[in-house]
Amino acid sequence: VQLQASGGGLVQAGGSLRLSCAASGRTVSIYDMAWFRQAPGKEREFVAAVRRSGGSTYYADSVKGRFTISRDNTKNTVYLQMRSLKPEDTAVYYCAAALRTILTTIRFPSSYNYWGQGTQVTVSS
Repeated sequence: VQLQASGGGLVQAGGSLRLSCAASGRTVSIYDMAWFRQAPGKEREFVAAVRRSGGSTYYADSVKGRFTISRDNTKNTVYLQMRSLKPEDTAVYYCAAALRTILTTIRFPSSYNYWGQGTQVTVSS
């Protein structure tokens, strides 16, 4: 599967953005999907994940209550709605797909088989 992330940009603190991750090559419905982010000089960190059914979602503590991950399997797309953005949310955001994840490792980048190219999110103070 190929993943294409989009929707990043420059926004003021307190603003909102919605990222999209469009899949091609195979249906996204067979994958658990996630968003990660990487700021300059930092390791890639987990942001949010959603099971293939869409029934279970998981969030990093730093974004819980502000970000919402969702998926539309009919459109082969996964979304990350980001609200109340903070300067510390500035990073390149990556979507990722895994054929199967387990709860104990769903937050680890190594659990994911496929990655998109990333989209830059910059939050100004």
